[in-house]
Amino acid sequence: MSTENCRCCGAALKTVFLDLGISPLANSYVKSENQMENMYPLRTYVCEVCFLVQVQEYESPEHIFSDYAYFSSYSDTWLSHSKNYVQHMMDKFHYTNETQVVEIASNDGYLLQYFKEKGVAVLGIEPAENVAKVAVSKGIETSVNFFGTSVAKELKKEGKVADLLLGNNVLAHVPDLNDFVAGMNILLKPQGTITMEFPHLLQLIEHNQFDTIYHEHYSYFSLTTVIRLFKQHHLTVYDVEQLSTHGGSIRIYATHSENPDLLIQPSVHELLAKEDELGMTNIEMYRGFQARIVQLKRRITKFLIELKDEGKIIAGYGAPAKGNTLINYCGIDCDIIDFTVDRSTYKQGTFLPGSRIPVYSPEKLKLAQPDYVFILPWNLKDEIMEQTSFIHEWGGKWILPIPDIHIVE
Repeated sequence: MSTENCRCCGAALKTVFLDLGISPLANSYVKSENQMENMYPLRTYVCEVCFLVQVQEYESPEHIFSDYAYFSSYSDTWLSHSKNYVQHMMDKFHYTNETQVVEIASNDGYLLQYFKEKGVAVLGIEPAENVAKVAVSKGIETSVNFFGTSVAKELKKEGKVADLLLGNNVLAHVPDLNDFVAGMNILLKPQGTITMEFPHLLQLIEHNQFDTIYHEHYSYFSLTTVIRLFKQHHLTVYDVEQLSTHGGSIRIYATHSENPDLLIQPSVHELLAKEDELGMTNIEMYRGFQARIVQLKRRITKFLIELKDEGKIIAGYGAPAKGNTLINYCGIDCDIIDFTVDRSTYKQGTFLPGSRIPVYSPEKLKLAQPDYVFILPWNLKDEIMEQTSFIHEWGGKWILPIPDIHIVE
């Protein structure tokens, strides 16, 4: 897309939503302290026509996702969510061994493995070859591709059309939204269902979740915007569920607009009304977000500097993309956070992009006994606090940065 036009409706982009300065790619972990890094502006705009919030595109998806550092299976919370989703779909649609489920951005097979256990035919589409290999090793058939109309047409020729076409947290990663949604129209059976989960822009704004913005996330969605996008490609959103994942997400259900079984549920009208009431269709509401986040940045840095001035040791937990946005925007480095830990062996032994904070195994916490553990993937705080409850042995406490910086004992 042109960086001056909306990737949903094509309108000129004029209004800045949030400018987070200069930042590296959030999932580009550094292998050595002397490694050079590319830095890019991290600026988001909001479309005055369709209200899609979006970053400018500086790097191609091929560069970002070909060798990817995020493996879904490292989160117990996410695995549990996925298993529950599969059971929910089985109960709702009564799928059998004649059903074809296709997942776009299927990662390491974290979700499709549960459909496979139930005898349902599965196909994953995953652009990151290193991640797809893990799925294949689990017996999950996986096509290593970026999804769009050309891939959809090829799969349709092979007879691999979907009864259920799903994508969790993939819409945000798509630069060409119209080609992507048009592809879903092609791949979906006449009476099939699409489910898409994504963080809800309303929650991002209400709860100061600025750290979910990074270059790999091209777009940020309200239900209002998604309905418009899907309608452009003859798909109708007929149901929506609100979820707690990623700080507040929504799961939409969509089907072909000409599907005779189509019945739009009250949940859709109710959430649209809520978005309208809270200003999601008023451009002035978006203009106030920058000032709020600047104030939050100042509170975070002041809070951490005061702890360091008292001689406290602060360790991070996790090396998520959102944490890298927060750390780089707030100007945090090893002078403030001594190190961070992560369960992913892919990230251990690396340094966080930009800040160069070293990443270790979680065992490092027991050795270093930090006074505070700064939870970077705050959306997984319950899981992480349970896993690190041993910090109470030496009087350790947790720090959470969102929606405002605070200590948890």
